[in-house]
Formats: sequence, C-alpha cells, structure tokens
Amino acid sequence: MKIYTLHTKQNLPVSLDQAWEFLANPKNLKTITPDYMDFKTLSGDEKNMFPGQIIQYTVTPFFRIPIKWVTEITHIKDKIYFVDEQRFGPYAFWHHKHFLKEIPGGVEMEDIVDYKVPMGILGQMVHPFLVKPTLKEIFNYRRDKLIELFGEFKEQ
Repeated sequence: MKIYTLHTKQNLPVSLDQAWEFLANPKNLKTITPDYMDFKTLSGDEKNMFPGQIIQYTVTPFFRIPIKWVTEITHIKDKIYFVDEQRFGPYAFWHHKHFLKEIPGGVEMEDIVDYKVPMGILGQMVHPFLVKPTLKEIFNYRRDKLIELFGEFKEQ
C-alpha cells in the first residue's frame, strides 16, 4: 500500500484571526478551488467548522465526471489547526492537516495531505502523470487565489 504526501506552505499578510475566519468557513472552499472542478457543496457548510462536521460536495477532478466527496472535520484546535478526512470519494485514503502559525507580518499556513489512490497498481501507475499533477495544480491555484484575496506576503 503506497501512501503519498503533498506538503505546502504559504505566508499570508493577514492576522491569525482573519486567516482562521476564512479557512474555518466551509463556504470558502469553492472560492479557493479551480473553476474547472465545478465544486458544489451539497450540505454541511451551514456553520463554521467543528469536530464531527460532515461536508458533502461534488467535484469533477478528471475527465469532467462528477464525483461525490464526503469529508469529516475530525480535529480542531482553534486558530492552530484542523483536520479533514475523506469518508467517501475519489481517494482510497485522504487525511488533510491544515496548520496556522502567527509569524512577523502575518500567518504561515501549512497543508499536509496524506493520500492513497484507488485501483491498486493501476492507480499507482497513473499517479505521477494524472493525480499528482492535478493535486499540485489545485494547491497552486489555492496559493494564487489567496494572494489575490489577501495580498502578497512581504518579509519583515
């Protein structure tokens, strides 16, 4: 069983309160997801995140085929971190940790995603040229969108 990891960091020129307020609101997932993925929340975005929250949505990550994705917010420490885990969806395993840390001039945002692709060896064969590049593209879009929304971070 092969588990892959995607690790990103980004500094934002906002307060910890502003960053948390944005990230803890599930409605903002659509804002930071590429349009071509046709992201739609079906349920679970009525309240800011809380442990045990189930969020259901559809995405079209590959070949314009809509996929239902269900995640659970499993852990939260206010203004420090939260974890979402896939319950049903396109991955055999998905565990996404989001960390926030106050730094001079803003906030450091860190994402660590551990995931397993489905379909055994076939999934592992398509991972390098389909899954991995798509995930990187999604997180690059997210980075660029957060810069557009909050501005470029300047070192202090």
